Amino acid sequence: MSPNSTENFFNFVATEETEDERVDKVLSTLMDSLSRSYIQKLLTDKKISVNGECVKASYRVRTEDLIQVEVPAAVTPDIMPEDIPLDILYEDKDVIVVNKPKGMVVHPAPGHYSKTMVNALLFHCKGNLSGINGVLRPGIVHRIDRDTTGSVIVCKNDRAHGSIAQQLKEHTIVRRYHAIVHGVLKEDNGTIHTLIGRHPTERKKMAVRLEGGKDAITHYKVLERFDKFTYVECVLETGRTHQIRVHMAHIGHPLLGDKVYGPRTCPFSLEGQTLHAKILGFVHPSSGEYIETDAPLPEYFRGLLNKI
Repeated sequence: MSPNSTENFFNFVATEETEDERVDKVLSTLMDSLSRSYIQKLLTDKKISVNGECVKASYRVRTEDLIQVEVPAAVTPDIMPEDIPLDILYEDKDVIVVNKPKGMVVHPAPGHYSKTMVNALLFHCKGNLSGINGVLRPGIVHRIDRDTTGSVIVCKNDRAHGSIAQQLKEHTIVRRYHAIVHGVLKEDNGTIHTLIGRHPTERKKMAVRLEGGKDAITHYKVLERFDKFTYVECVLETGRTHQIRVHMAHIGHPLLGDKVYGPRTCPFSLEGQTLHAKILGFVHPSSGEYIETDAPLPEYFRGLLNKI
């Protein structure tokens, strides 16, 4: 299928490869930045046509069909400061390291425009955050999942942001995570080196890919073995989306509580994966000094270790 686009209008000419596939499925593959549910909403709103006529999601594509998609311009909401307590591990005029709790989203996104870490940071820092990543992600150079806890570094100015972003690019920032995984790892340590990319059919998931993904390297070390679980430390050499979750599942040891990449049922009452960003080390953007923070294990994690 060959695409052509102008601003928010996209044209696709169907080829034999997509013959008889549903139009919503075809477009979710071609426009992987849009979810399938959003594409279905565009179809309902009559923003998608085939050969000049609006169609339903169930329409079966034919070779040489002209598919036209209009994506409405995104409206950026005002992101308001909110007086939400923050567990601050380190702070100065350039950077702040926050110990993020479970359940908190790092930055605003559709469906989460309030009660995020950014809302709390805007209040705490009085708006003094780097602007490189725009109004939705001020100060944010990296993030962790909503249900992952632990250290996140945030930048207060663009110079600091550039420095930390470069360290992330060069893989020189130390990021050590603690996790509990299913099963008993035989080796005391190891390295997982694969490509990680978007899952071919489930667009909200990531997956190990043979091609078309990005280089991903995770080092792991066993901290303690139990009857049915293993307590491990994972060190990120790269930082792909869901990297540790995907990599540990790939070797047959998914994270405890991770219903996306692991078992749908969990023997404990958990809110998402048991993963904690414990150690964060970086070179300070101004002083050049090496700074390292250590986020204590959250209470639920310590209690879980005692149980198992």
